Amino acid sequence: MDKLLISGGRSLEGSLRASGAKNSALPILASSILLKDKLIIRNIPHLNDITTMIELLSSMGAEMTVSENMDLEIDSSKLENPLARYELVKTMRASILVLGPLLSRYHEAEVALPGGCAIGSRPVNLHIDCMRQLGAEIDIVDGYIKAKAKNGLSGGNINFSTVTVTGTENAVMAAVLAKGKTVITNAAKEPEVVDLVMCLKEMGAKILGAGSDRIEIEGVDSLQPCDYSVMADRIEIGTYLTAVTMTKGNVVIKCSLPSVLETILEKLKLAGANIEINDEEINLEMDKTPNPVDITTAPFPLFPTDMQAQFIALNSISNGKSKVIENVFENRFMHVQELIRMGGNIKLEGNTAFIEGNTNGLTAAPVMATDLRASASLVLAGLVAKGQTKVDRIYHIDRGYERIEEKLNLLGANIERVSE
Repeated sequence: MDKLLISGGRSLEGSLRASGAKNSALPILASSILLKDKLIIRNIPHLNDITTMIELLSSMGAEMTVSENMDLEIDSSKLENPLARYELVKTMRASILVLGPLLSRYHEAEVALPGGCAIGSRPVNLHIDCMRQLGAEIDIVDGYIKAKAKNGLSGGNINFSTVTVTGTENAVMAAVLAKGKTVITNAAKEPEVVDLVMCLKEMGAKILGAGSDRIEIEGVDSLQPCDYSVMADRIEIGTYLTAVTMTKGNVVIKCSLPSVLETILEKLKLAGANIEINDEEINLEMDKTPNPVDITTAPFPLFPTDMQAQFIALNSISNGKSKVIENVFENRFMHVQELIRMGGNIKLEGNTAFIEGNTNGLTAAPVMATDLRASASLVLAGLVAKGQTKVDRIYHIDRGYERIEEKLNLLGANIERVSE
């Protein structure tokens, strides 16, 4: 099993190009099911979750072609097996995203209940309920969601009881080929939802309201081929900007989207970072011990839960006290015990972490990643810790960060991937 060995104490300096967003690429890959033709997707990140989704689509009959530039062409014209097997979906919750497209195109689907990071309740009932609102009949049998819509899906009103990104994406994809009009309220506003909608509109879908809490879809008979480039990964960008802030360095990140990073950038400025922005890059420079920063996670456009762990790592080396409130997932503090092993002074009370910054710094220790973003926080902690930190179970980080050790080493880090 691979591990990362991180020798801390080096300042990060240089430039990086942002990878494509995993959380955008996955639903766009799933949307290829809707198309009885070819979809070209550019700027896809090379990640384990992406590989899993590609394998899943291939198992259903889709044909894949990779260009010299690593762009992916998906031909779904021969896709004929609406089954998402457990063996392929057990490691990835995003596999549920094939439910809506399969129902919409084939009027049936059989999708194994998904796996993925154990960071709290992400109930599939939200997906099931919205499919029922569009006319599907659904049963849970032997760990599989078995769904049918004999006469096809029909437009309807979907009101999510809680904001759900993948639920919104599934509902949108189900509705684009449904008969009539669908209205989704309490929809997720995340940029990745907007990116999916932009791709679907390029295919000929009729969708209004993406980026707001009300999305309207007028069903169409069919979709057309398109060529689409996935947006940059705002969480990857935020993670690397936080790493540079912690190591008192400077960086230029290219192909970023400052407009979708505003809450993260504002918090980094409060931590003391100097940030300059233009349309195509973010410049960050840091030359002092970080100030403590209070954060509260919430759906977009507020502070993203996917950056919570990284900011707890930053606050652990700050010059004061801070408070981090997690409002999205109830079990997303599993990295805290590992940071405490490295010298972090953190106390948990319910959904709140109270952190007292350790200005003497952190100390290297063997630590274990428990989920994707938790593993990122441990890498960041290792970058500033005294000694060599060993991060185990890094298959989590490979699900969401493209060649993280290579990118950080380009900035001057000392990280080695080893197999033991």
